[in-house]
Amino acid sequence: MDNAFDIVVVGGGHAGCEAALAAARLGARTALLTIRRDRIAEMSCNPAIGGLAKGQIVREIDALGGEMARAADAAAIQYRLLNRSKGPAVRSPRAQCDRQGYARAMQEALARQQNLLTIEDAAAEVLTQGDRAVGVRCEGGRAYGARAVILTTGTFLRGMLHLGSRTWPGGRFGEPAAEHLSGSLQRLGIRLGRLKTGTPPRVDGRTLDYRPLTEQPSDPEPVRFAFDSGHGPFDGIPCWLTRTTPAIHGVIRANLDRAPLYSGQITSTGPRYCPSIEVKVVRFPDRDHHLVFLEPEGRDTHVVYCNGIATSMPEDVQERIVHGIPGMEAARIVRYGYAIEYDFVPPTQTQATLESKAVGGLYLAGQINGTSGYEEAAGQGLLAGINAARALAAQTPVVLRRDQAYLGVLVDDLVTKGTEEPYRMFTSLAEYRLLLRHDNADRRLAPVGREVGLVSDAAWRRVEEKERQIASARDVLGRVRRGGRTLEDLLRRPQVTWRALVDEVPDLAALEISDEAARQVEIETKYAGYLARQQVQVERARRMEDRPIPPGVDYSQVPHLRTEAREKLSRIRPRSLGQAGRIAGIGPADQAILMIYLDARSAAAR
Repeated sequence: MDNAFDIVVVGGGHAGCEAALAAARLGARTALLTIRRDRIAEMSCNPAIGGLAKGQIVREIDALGGEMARAADAAAIQYRLLNRSKGPAVRSPRAQCDRQGYARAMQEALARQQNLLTIEDAAAEVLTQGDRAVGVRCEGGRAYGARAVILTTGTFLRGMLHLGSRTWPGGRFGEPAAEHLSGSLQRLGIRLGRLKTGTPPRVDGRTLDYRPLTEQPSDPEPVRFAFDSGHGPFDGIPCWLTRTTPAIHGVIRANLDRAPLYSGQITSTGPRYCPSIEVKVVRFPDRDHHLVFLEPEGRDTHVVYCNGIATSMPEDVQERIVHGIPGMEAARIVRYGYAIEYDFVPPTQTQATLESKAVGGLYLAGQINGTSGYEEAAGQGLLAGINAARALAAQTPVVLRRDQAYLGVLVDDLVTKGTEEPYRMFTSLAEYRLLLRHDNADRRLAPVGREVGLVSDAAWRRVEEKERQIASARDVLGRVRRGGRTLEDLLRRPQVTWRALVDEVPDLAALEISDEAARQVEIETKYAGYLARQQVQVERARRMEDRPIPPGVDYSQVPHLRTEAREKLSRIRPRSLGQAGRIAGIGPADQAILMIYLDARSAAAR
């Protein structure tokens, strides 16, 4: 077997880049297999990073020592803090990025990284010995040995593209599909499913009429993703907002028989929360318009991404849709929208470490687990790379809790509940979202990244300094009084701001504290009651999370357990009583029966 590595990562998308970098940075000799080196870190769909809940994930990736935040900041052409007028739990940073600039920044990071070799080849088979992965064989016959394999295949597994009645195999536009890897996984006993996603047409921005469009400017003082990116002014460029019309909806309805989603040509399930325009028109017949966001793909290109009208309808119908939108009457389409169907691995077959239950040493991350979105993919890739490297070093895996990170919510949802449609993260999916804000991701997760070995000395000193500043500010707030009340009590009032207190109180004005640390103090003071309530909920839930279930439990032998519960517990094999309780169909009575059984088993063992 050629070129034995510690870890082979298959796929050079967002999950693959983070997995390869994490593994190599932790000392593993790593190979990144990709079909085309020049398409590494390609933004196949929207050239944007972040958004609702996704912005929190990017900052978590940065706090753990990943790369996505740095690449996004290097390529950003516009920043917006979403939900700025709402509470801090749901505020999320988002950046429109230069498509080529983002890929270039990530490719440069890969090229600089020691212990990492990028290889142009197409994986066809996962090689095993017994029940463990030992490498990958490629389509040309060459084999690469490895002690662990990480699959980050995106939409390439038996990918099939659709544009009107035309279909052709591909992983995305202009690249071939991975035709043989799916069969290899099935031969290893891994069950596959099928999902669909899509992309909208792109247009030449020089052919747009900007007069009827609504400008969406960049935030002048943006919230960047990387915690060490600094602050200050940003010279952003605008995006533009328009909308569809009733006439366009009529065109779509009149041509549904030619739409792959409705003609029977596409049979797999697409994303619920980012549907094609034809799905929106059918699903919401009373809506007379849908928003269309016109987003530049970079500073040095005229290509504009038409966010909101993803479609796989025929070219002539796409022309009528685009030219019916205000401001786009003369727009020239430079690439038509299309849909893609692809294989995925239903994620209940995967452990919380992202290691396959069926094949030891085989890790899965990104869209192969049923997720959608660059950010969800990158976060999984980072965790898979960490856990693969730590397993080779005989170290304990990193499994983030639901109260610790959005990435913890993401992985737990996948491996516990599974998904039958492309999974997208939302703030509403995190029950402890007030604890999981974008502004405190470094304080939550930098200690984990430091212990793992991915957080640098400089980054760690910055976190320690931030904690020192916050502690000093809290001391002043609790000690200094005005009008018989502490400054902490005053700051809890809705009409009182940190800045107003600083202007009035010399003790606060004398503090050396960054704006970022001051925001933390203000948020955690004003929301102290809510935070305390969530912490009580966390401690209550953690009592069940801290009750592990031995991996070898035979659920068929647990008395009084319902047949459905036995089947689901046997299939998911939860790691704790807490996780068992989150499995669909497992009720409190099942959880109580299992607890009694485990207590009796433990007592008998003593």
